[in-house]
Amino acid sequence: MRSELLFQTPYWFIVFCLIAGLAYAWLLYQPVASWSKKLNYVLAALRGLAVAAICFLLLNPLVRKMESVVDKAKVVIAIDNSESVKGFGESLLPAVKTAVDELESAGYEVSFQTFDKSLPIDALDSLQFNKKKTDLSSLLQGVKSNFEGSNLTDVLLISDGIVNQGIAPSFIKFPFRVNTVAVGDTVPDVDIAVKEIIANRIAYLNNDFPIRTELVAHGLQGKTATVSLKQNGKVLESQKVVIDQPSFYKSYEFKASSAQKGIQHYTIEVSGMNGEATVRNNKRDLYMDIIDGRQNILLLALAPHPDIKALRSLISTNDNYELDVQILSVNPNPPAASKPYDLVILHQVPNIAGIGNGMIRKYIDAKIPVWYILGGQSAVPLVNTLNRALVINSNSTQSDKVTANFNPSFQMLNLNADELKLLERLPPLSVPFGQYNLSAGSETVLFQKVGTLNTNKPLLLLNTALEQKTAVLAGEGIWQWRQEEYALTGKQEIVDNLFQKLIQILSVREDKRKFRVYPIRPEFELGEEVVFQTEAYNDIYEPVFGQEVKLSLKDEKGVVKPYNYVHTAENPRFSISGMKEGVYHYEAITTLAGIQQKVTGQVVVRNVDLEMNYTTADFGMLRELASNSGGQFVTPASLSNFIQKLKDNRPADRLDSAEELVEFIHMKWLFFLLVLLLGMEWGLRKYHGGY
Repeated sequence: MRSELLFQTPYWFIVFCLIAGLAYAWLLYQPVASWSKKLNYVLAALRGLAVAAICFLLLNPLVRKMESVVDKAKVVIAIDNSESVKGFGESLLPAVKTAVDELESAGYEVSFQTFDKSLPIDALDSLQFNKKKTDLSSLLQGVKSNFEGSNLTDVLLISDGIVNQGIAPSFIKFPFRVNTVAVGDTVPDVDIAVKEIIANRIAYLNNDFPIRTELVAHGLQGKTATVSLKQNGKVLESQKVVIDQPSFYKSYEFKASSAQKGIQHYTIEVSGMNGEATVRNNKRDLYMDIIDGRQNILLLALAPHPDIKALRSLISTNDNYELDVQILSVNPNPPAASKPYDLVILHQVPNIAGIGNGMIRKYIDAKIPVWYILGGQSAVPLVNTLNRALVINSNSTQSDKVTANFNPSFQMLNLNADELKLLERLPPLSVPFGQYNLSAGSETVLFQKVGTLNTNKPLLLLNTALEQKTAVLAGEGIWQWRQEEYALTGKQEIVDNLFQKLIQILSVREDKRKFRVYPIRPEFELGEEVVFQTEAYNDIYEPVFGQEVKLSLKDEKGVVKPYNYVHTAENPRFSISGMKEGVYHYEAITTLAGIQQKVTGQVVVRNVDLEMNYTTADFGMLRELASNSGGQFVTPASLSNFIQKLKDNRPADRLDSAEELVEFIHMKWLFFLLVLLLGMEWGLRKYHGGY
């Protein structure tokens, strides 16, 4: 390390510091003292040096520290320790040890990296090839991150080239050469396997849903097999597989349904064949969440109207909604009170005829979200009293013809402003004439446009800030919008998307539970800790802690395991290790304010066994990766020759210099120097009887 003193003032100002020290010492010690003249000079010198040093610090000089470090050339040996490399990788380890010794003797700094972590060189014998998936891009990105800015020139990747997780590393640029050591067998094994299952993770109760599987086979031409869809060991459907090619690939589709809610465990299994390399890849598991998530929507309309059909069409496209329609002029009786609704759409209700006006109050009192659609028969004054989102001051029955202009500052529904410019070309709606006043929390989605004049009057508004979510469409005629959009574009997407998103945000159910326990992810891999998050709230929904929670897990065989823990602010999570594969039903119980609270749910532990699905080495990918990064493709037989080339072409070590500017006053030793000077002076004066 080298240091250099820098001045922020002219360096000759040091003279003034010395003069100040001399003057101070002369004034203090010029009288005749009771001690010797020699001691007087010593005391004056100590005081003068201390004062001069303090004055020097007032000049605020800087110290520039420069440090040079030799960064040796580095080589990282990245080892693919997945199951598919097991036999080949273990047999190569002695050659790897020899390579390490040779590289270190040549002056290289050698490190190891696996899927787990950086591996000490002396722990190479304990390396386990047991990973059930291969993500080479993540492995190499980890090397890049760990050695960023260092003199890393080469990475030696030992792998079979099989990638079943993440992206292929050949598409990524690295700041070092990736030299690939290819291990494994490129000749496909005699095998039949379930390659993939394609299905939605969520399905609805009692609905049919498709499950598609992809099968691959090698070396089994002319043979037949059976692929089956199973649930809890019971065969739901089977199909015959005729292998008509040496390299066979075909997809098969099954139809399934479930009358049981919750996560259901399905298995796709293909029958084994004589001579197969492995049967581990003959089946794969699928976990589907069967939900009874249909939200109930009630549409109350005064009279038959084309808008009703339009609303029915755009709502029925979503299987998650169940729509009840009641025309009050045909059937004025209230709908069944026992059915819970998530949204009520009022089309020209309340109205000037008074039909059905009395039944609205119960939905408002129940805080059910309401969407008002006004029309020529709407009782505007009554609408003003029932909703707290909009007030229309109108003294007549006059109406305006307006088109729609989207409010670009409205962000809640994530709408496309460019697409919604189409609304300005659609037929006008008839709206009440008057002054429109928005309540606090209301946001305008669409403004009224009269002819070519843009106004700030709302045509469609939304209020989610209130305890009861409310939307108001000030005009009737949605059906005309849908027809005109189809005439202009051949589709009915933009208008439908607008109102579908409006219905979605109005009808979504809010979680008002005061006690919640849930897994941080719906699925965990076998061997991972399953982590549960706990939340508890008081009556005003402030988080509270200190509750004892009783958690029980029941597996697919009905075996229950109980756990107890205390919910704290420092650790609101509870982890469980050692869980086996399968679906677990959990129940958590605690007491809040003397009342027992209980939550239930499900969590899945999956056995992600990707390695044995496809075991044929991919040397082509390794060649491409080496070529793209400027490295070399190496076989185990030529590894020693490659190591010799690295030794012969060893790059020079890099000299890194670091520079730092520090204020001189921050040097700690200065404090002790001043204390020493002043302390010695004070001690000598006191010892010799001075004041």
